[in-house]
Amino acid sequence: MTRTTRRPGQALLSDARLARLLRRAPSWLVDKVPRDHRESDEAFRRRRRVTAGVSLAGAGLLGVSLSQRPNSTSFYALTMGVAGTWVAGGLASGPLHLGWVQTPKATLRRPLLTPVVAGAAAFAGFYGAALVAKRIAPLDAAVSRVLRYAQQGSPPLVLTTTLANGLAEEVFFRGALYAAAGVHHPVLKSSAVYTLATVATRNPALVLASVPMGLLFALQRRVTGGIQAPMLTHATWSVLMLRYLPPLFADEPSVNDPHPAEEL
Repeated sequence: MTRTTRRPGQALLSDARLARLLRRAPSWLVDKVPRDHRESDEAFRRRRRVTAGVSLAGAGLLGVSLSQRPNSTSFYALTMGVAGTWVAGGLASGPLHLGWVQTPKATLRRPLLTPVVAGAAAFAGFYGAALVAKRIAPLDAAVSRVLRYAQQGSPPLVLTTTLANGLAEEVFFRGALYAAAGVHHPVLKSSAVYTLATVATRNPALVLASVPMGLLFALQRRVTGGIQAPMLTHATWSVLMLRYLPPLFADEPSVNDPHPAEEL
């Protein structure tokens, strides 16, 4: 039997490390519910073609959106365009599924409460990380640049675009792209593409945030077999971040800078 040698730096998280993490994880992140999402080879190839093209288009639009001034019409239009791209790509790729969770009585139901709690827990972790980031100049600057859009924007429009993009990302990345990743390591593959798409923002804070959140969303997709759980977690986390993070950085002068987030 031939052993495949993994080069240093080839993977962000090795298979063995992922297995150890899963053994220590709570059951709602590990125990998969039964599902049958098999599709024909032609449908699978088509899904891969669609997701490849949409990944590039969406990442490009995402980068352009953060090159716009905060509270500008072009910013809101482009961010909604990004959301529309993710949703259209997800729906065009093929069938999507909401997913299920197993109850203590061994019955199946749609995921509701646990994903919301997971989103709140993720926010708590990120709030603690933000307190640390304020003490690290490069991260403090990166977070402040992103928060310009919340600090200077119209609250209803910022909330709308934030929720629209969060939900749309789940439709595409945990719906279409996860399915296109195939049966071998879809959690790692879909999370890696999610992080690569975020690199288009050229903001280290967003890229760093995409790693743990991408893995969390993908694990939820793996367990439930659908996108409802990651959508609820993403929405909860996003709303709490939008509500409580801007006040934490309100004393930073760069938060009120009218220039786009990409400008240093």
